[in-house]
Amino acid sequence: MVLDRPQAPDPYDLLPKVGSFTVTSPDVAGGVRLDEPFVLAGGNTSPALAWSGQPDGTRGFAVTLFDPDAPTPSGFWHWAVAGLDATVTALPRGAGAAGGAGLPAGAFMLRNDYGDAAYAGAAPPPGDQEHRYYLVVHAIDVDRLDLDASVTPAVLSFHLAFHTLARAVVVPTYRLE
Repeated sequence: MVLDRPQAPDPYDLLPKVGSFTVTSPDVAGGVRLDEPFVLAGGNTSPALAWSGQPDGTRGFAVTLFDPDAPTPSGFWHWAVAGLDATVTALPRGAGAAGGAGLPAGAFMLRNDYGDAAYAGAAPPPGDQEHRYYLVVHAIDVDRLDLDASVTPAVLSFHLAFHTLARAVVVPTYRLE
């Protein structure tokens, strides 16, 4: 069954306006379909990311991957990384593997909506509309958010609303044919 529903709004339009900076990746691009290595049924590997141009006063970062087009009222969290210090300006391909060995010291992953503390690639229902995957690097004004790995990505997002100086956003897409 194909669900007939409108596309969700940009989730960041619902939050306070902040500055922007640049995120780049050799693996994903805005408005471009994700390649199989980065989808759940493919390689399920987190893409390489690099960022620059963050504002003065940046004291740390968080990275999130959110699908607002999932057929739920709350979207779907695919990945959340917290505890990145201000000296970190890149994550290598595969940094989201379970166990966090690819993350810099002090960084940690939260459980995605599958219940795993790891990257979970795109996995829209067969025949559903094209989904957008908001891959966001958040520059924050504190060294660390008062969180640990037991919180959900939604709780992280709540705290980010009060501590984000700027966001770097890339939005690839995916649809099962």
